[in-house]
Amino acid sequence: MNLKDQIEKYWTEQVSDFRALDKPNWVTRKIQLHEKRGNEVVRITGKGNMFRQSEGNGEESNIDYNLQVTFLIRHGDYFYHEEQQSKHQALFYRGQLVEDREVADVRDEEAPTIEPFESSEMRNQARFTYDRRAAVQYAERWWDDYNPEYKTFDVDCTNYISQCVHAGGAPMRGMPNRSQGWWYSGDNWSYSWAVAHSFRWYLSGSNQGLKGKELERPEDLLLGDVICYDFEGDGRWNHTTIVVAKDTRGMPLVNAHTTNSRHRYWSYEDSYAWTEDCQYKFFRIGE
Repeated sequence: MNLKDQIEKYWTEQVSDFRALDKPNWVTRKIQLHEKRGNEVVRITGKGNMFRQSEGNGEESNIDYNLQVTFLIRHGDYFYHEEQQSKHQALFYRGQLVEDREVADVRDEEAPTIEPFESSEMRNQARFTYDRRAAVQYAERWWDDYNPEYKTFDVDCTNYISQCVHAGGAPMRGMPNRSQGWWYSGDNWSYSWAVAHSFRWYLSGSNQGLKGKELERPEDLLLGDVICYDFEGDGRWNHTTIVVAKDTRGMPLVNAHTTNSRHRYWSYEDSYAWTEDCQYKFFRIGE
């Protein structure tokens, strides 16, 4: 059996009887959180897509691959799919799989709080019509892929969300100063376009074009709205998602990049990065 087939067999066995797993991982943690909310995980399927192989000392090989897992969730009479990708590395010794581990995501780059930027031109563009449907359609199209018109970042969450809201009609402004406004142009972009911390503060400070109205409750968010996350509660904002659906309780389901996710429950308690000190900001986009 070749190395790729061994990985496929390993994950087929892992998810075929997921309730019998004796080694806790992100899959079992997600199952527990769904059951805590009264959901039933009906079925899980998984597949691995290899993107790099490296040889060790002649007897060892490392395979880097993306694991995509699909969960069929039942909540009452309502069914939906939640999907998530994660980076893994498999170690083979003499052609046999001996270890599989998840690769931790790279942290976001350090960046300053962004000046919202205002010009006489933008004063005449204070409002824009936010096409929520277009933003969500973009989020669904690219949740597990990367639009070649934009750079792909190691930490891609905010770049992806910026693309989504721009697809919904949010106007760019501030170029070419990276510390001003919110914009992307060729091989350059503002910090607020691609860095979670800068994007969060830009949404709070902007009063022209793209801006965010802070809401108190996640259930008040609409499709196309945005959630920002400070996982450690230390004032450093780490992550950004977009609301693409609601569950039967009216709670947001979100899409995201970096750990590419689709229809993930908004609270992110199944993430390795999440802590009990996690802070959230809920933003209404558009007027």
